Formats: sequence, structure tokens, C-alpha cells
Amino acid sequence: MIVGTCRVSMHIPDSGSLKAKRFALRRLKDRVRNKFNVSVAEVDDFDLWQRATIGVAVVANEGQFANQVISNVVGMIEKDRNVVVIDIETDLR
Repeated sequence: MIVGTCRVSMHIPDSGSLKAKRFALRRLKDRVRNKFNVSVAEVDDFDLWQRATIGVAVVANEGQFANQVISNVVGMIEKDRNVVVIDIETDLR
């Protein structure tokens, strides 16, 4: 069993409140979860209006598949016009 995790820190430039941040994150998390069947959650920067960190996890029987899924998730997040990716940390175990 292989567990792939990814931590994505991002800037949300159009967010003017925590409510706006939560709305943007909810849409992004729902799209990622529905398209890739992975677990997604906000894991840091809870009280900052324009910054968010989400964690993504996938369980697979092959490391190559887990890595591919994580790469596709990161690519989708980077293409989102509402966020600017600041940092990405990936781990396979």
C-alpha cells in the first residue's frame, strides 16, 4: 500500500474576508475531490484571509499511480485562476 500526500500553500488575491476565502476553497476542494477521488482538507493558515494551505491524500497499490494522481491534482490547482500556488510539498510512503 502506498500513501501519497501533498501540501499546497496558496495565496487567494481576491479574498477580502474569511467568508470569501472559505467560498473559494470550498469550490476548489470540491472540484479536486470529485475529479480525482482523493481526500482534501484545509490544514493550515485558518485565520488568514488571503492565504490557505490544503492537504491532499491518495491511497494506491503502486507508487507511480499515486505520484501521477498527486501531479494531476497539483496541475489542476495551479491552473485555477482564483489562487496562486506558493509552495508544494509531496511525499510518497
